[in-house]
Amino acid sequence: MMLRDFSSTARAPEAGLTSGLQLLAVLTAALMLWLAFPGGGGFWPLLFVALVPFFVVAMGAKTARQAGLLGMLLGLVHFCALLYWIVKVLGHYGGLPVYLAVLALLLLALYMSLYLGVFAMVARLFFLRCPALCALWLIPAAWVALDWCRSFLFTGFPWMDPGYGLAQVPWLLQSADLWGHYGLSFVLVLLNTSVALLCSSENQKRGQLGILLPVLLLCSGVALYSSLRWQQVGKQMEQQVQRGATMRVGVVQGNIAQDQKWSSGLQEKTLANYVGQSRNLVARDRPVLLIWPETALPFYPSGHPLMQVVRDFARQGNISLLTGAPWVETGPQDKRPGGVAIQEKGDSRRWTGAASGVDGGGVAGNGDHNKPHYYNSALLMDPHGSLIDGYSKSHLVPYGEYVPLKKMMPFLAPVVEAAGDFSPGVISHALGCQNARIGVLICFESIFPEIARKWVGVKANLLVNLTNDAWYGRSSAPHHSLAMTVLRAVETRRSLVRAANTGFSGFIDPLGRVQRVSPLFEPWAETAELVLMEEETWFVRWGYLFSPICLVLVVVFLIWIALRNPCPRRFS
Repeated sequence: MMLRDFSSTARAPEAGLTSGLQLLAVLTAALMLWLAFPGGGGFWPLLFVALVPFFVVAMGAKTARQAGLLGMLLGLVHFCALLYWIVKVLGHYGGLPVYLAVLALLLLALYMSLYLGVFAMVARLFFLRCPALCALWLIPAAWVALDWCRSFLFTGFPWMDPGYGLAQVPWLLQSADLWGHYGLSFVLVLLNTSVALLCSSENQKRGQLGILLPVLLLCSGVALYSSLRWQQVGKQMEQQVQRGATMRVGVVQGNIAQDQKWSSGLQEKTLANYVGQSRNLVARDRPVLLIWPETALPFYPSGHPLMQVVRDFARQGNISLLTGAPWVETGPQDKRPGGVAIQEKGDSRRWTGAASGVDGGGVAGNGDHNKPHYYNSALLMDPHGSLIDGYSKSHLVPYGEYVPLKKMMPFLAPVVEAAGDFSPGVISHALGCQNARIGVLICFESIFPEIARKWVGVKANLLVNLTNDAWYGRSSAPHHSLAMTVLRAVETRRSLVRAANTGFSGFIDPLGRVQRVSPLFEPWAETAELVLMEEETWFVRWGYLFSPICLVLVVVFLIWIALRNPCPRRFS
């Protein structure tokens, strides 16, 4: 009875707190989050309690409006600290005045803080209207549900959810192959919720045990599963090595300055940088596959004279090359069914390139067949120097690679010109290279678990992230990108290669261990023997539904609360 009557016996001692103490609690929570995340303090144990001060004041707020404002305040401070590097990206490289770049950061942080504002109101409602044991699970479910919504609404921006903070501790990540990084976030928020509920409860030993026992059981189960999977996957990796299911892969980080990368006068120098480092690496380590980063070729390859240098290098080194490059196509879709492979070889090999809904060139449903279409692509070259396959980025960066709703708002034409006007590709098949089937994540595609899951769905046994972190400067952003990429390896149980124009490049094994990693803003070339796993994890098959299920659960309980008698005025 004690637990069932919790909503009537709970008190909200924080309701009487002054606004100054509430502000202090919110700022303390924001500070602890920053100190816990990689790129900030990196002290990950703080994730277990970082949200407690915020939860206490939000659940004890006098009104739902007050709780929402506290949530938005936390979000504004947290996301400004998390995304401050956007000012450099837009100001230094985007050409915006500093005041506009700062305004853009504030608007983005304000948008993302709306989710925390909604969460605070929902959490307070569950705290007041549900039994403690029920609220204990509903509050973290609400957090996960809103994080998931943020991953796809308005093209999605799921940057650094709490679960990613554990990327620094691979042993704690292993349950991600069940429920993804959202499951890790759920556990962290659950721990914070349980502490906050205990701080807000008048119940003594019996009530505290009712809150702590299920939390301890879940955490123990997660820890046990992680331990077992750590050993099991480790043995599976050893078996794959014994069977020869490995590939020797090399990565070259060119470290080309962002403001020089697209200079036409420096194209030959840039290519010479990559070829020179690559020759040394091939002579030293003899990799089977060599990987260059996003847009390592700073020109359109088709018909460009510098492509002969790349072909000659591949032939002389007898090596396959996967490189990022821009791509352009012009002409009717039905006359260009095979994309780059058709142009180079005259055969019918597929290219996971340009189309929306088809394999090959063109843009499906576009009435202007003669208009050129531009793509951010990855091209695969065989040891004979022929382009045999490729993939074009399917999830483009809004206002960076395309402008949403540009047809409905013609006044955005100057923004299109400044940002670029790329077309999306599709994921239809993995890129074959000997015994590897490669799934490519270009740039920030690595922060979307759905894209990595799709690659495994088309039988990819190796994931490659081509990116360029030079945009971010020496900020926390490269650390965040690496942490989010680590979770893609664990969720799918795939080896993952990260090739960046500048750091962090490196190799991540299926357990989430970063085997080798480059420094920031230095040339770097290394090789690793990567295991090729074939297992299809529970996350890939069904576990990705965990976050939608959380959303459904939260909505159902909100409807249930709404249909009950209105809450007393003192709870309004």
